[in-house]
Amino acid sequence: MGILSGNPKDEPLHYGEVFDIWSSLLVANGKVAGYQTMINHTGDDDLKKLLHEALEITKQDKKQIEEILKENGVGLPPAPPERPEACLEDIPPGARMQDPEIAAALSADLASGLVLCSQVIGKSIREDVAMMFGQFHMQKAALGAKVLRLNKEKGWLVPPPLHVNKGNNC
Repeated sequence: MGILSGNPKDEPLHYGEVFDIWSSLLVANGKVAGYQTMINHTGDDDLKKLLHEALEITKQDKKQIEEILKENGVGLPPAPPERPEACLEDIPPGARMQDPEIAAALSADLASGLVLCSQVIGKSIREDVAMMFGQFHMQKAALGAKVLRLNKEKGWLVPPPLHVNKGNNC
């Protein structure tokens, strides 16, 4: 048996894993506050539902990440305070984020989260870390598909120029 072939939880994290896990928790802490703010600014009930789903997934991910960091004696990054609920009508129209902007930001968050998860999976030598980020990846991909569908249904999707191949005239 090799040096790292026992129970993954008994294996040390390498520096890259520590940095990636710690950094992902720092980002998740900010996402909790960000999604709570977005929920306060959202008027669309369908978008609000997806934001609540993103918030719950992020909170679940945070618990798993915090646990693995604590088990390995790594200090946790700072977290901003959670945002209180606010009434949409109390936010001045000029200061309010619009639903299409919020949906685009959520899409971008999920896309960058997919890349992060893939990178952590690729760098990990501990199977439990790779599997945990694989789970996060699947959740983000599934939610991303829901957000894409919502963006299309609501007319919020701004596609890049579409290339229509009219055939080869040679």
